Amino acid sequence: MSGADEAALAARKQDIRSRWLLSTPALVIIFFAAAGPLLVMLLYSFMAKGDYGDVRFGEFSLEGWISVFFQRDIFDDTLGLADAHLSIIWRSIQLSFVTTILTLILGFPTAYFIATRPPHTREVWVFLVTIPFWTNLLIRTFAMQQVIRNEGLLNNALIWLGVIESPLQIMYTDTANLLGMTYVYLPLMVLPLYAAIEKLDFRLVEAGYDLYATRFQVLRRIVIPLVKPGIIAGSILVFIPSLGAYVIPRVLGGGKNMMLGNLIEMQFGSGRNWPLGAAMSITLMAFVMIALLIYVRNASRGGSGHV
Repeated sequence: MSGADEAALAARKQDIRSRWLLSTPALVIIFFAAAGPLLVMLLYSFMAKGDYGDVRFGEFSLEGWISVFFQRDIFDDTLGLADAHLSIIWRSIQLSFVTTILTLILGFPTAYFIATRPPHTREVWVFLVTIPFWTNLLIRTFAMQQVIRNEGLLNNALIWLGVIESPLQIMYTDTANLLGMTYVYLPLMVLPLYAAIEKLDFRLVEAGYDLYATRFQVLRRIVIPLVKPGIIAGSILVFIPSLGAYVIPRVLGGGKNMMLGNLIEMQFGSGRNWPLGAAMSITLMAFVMIALLIYVRNASRGGSGHV
């Protein structure tokens, strides 16, 4: 190796050390602000619960993890399925999935409409979509409550039109949670779809029509495959916060139709079972990681298919 090569290699090593040194403060902040709390939850999940909350440090126990899916009989201490926990977990996954489908059904035509407007008006439409983010989540949830409650706008309109004679009981049901999450998370689906559709080469759509393809064929064979990354990204952005929703089920579900986020909060609060709450938190994170892995896998396939 020549002297010039050695000097270049030394300079490169020095540059790498300098970059790591400059990145150290950010890495420390990320560790203590993100990874640190997760490690605390992971440690708590393997400890025995205290008598009045908290955990017994130094006392290893798997009871928290066992209690996520199983419960002990109060008489003979045998294990059986925790029907209540499994029901809440299944409800959370089901409602999150249906919310994702509904936001996709509503968000796709909305994003397509915005992307096909003249360039000087698209920013206005995108601005209107982002306006709900200016308002606190709790305020938006209470706004939906005023729409679907017994004396709300929806029931009053249906009664005035003669569709129904008495108010529909929507509040404190899974339907209320579904409507609330669809309303709150719809912009998270519209924006990625708009970004994907805006980059679509509409000459391909015109070519499809020139080849006598129907509108449905053009949508299924041309538009959807090309905007698939936006569909996947929007689905992930909706599914993940829906799975851990807390405020919406608390306000619209009324505590009767809890989701996983409410169950976790209950364990740290009135349940005073911190190991179980920590184990449920890690379980929720595992569901999120599975969703992200599915997204990365599909995105990589989509990317390789366009090369």
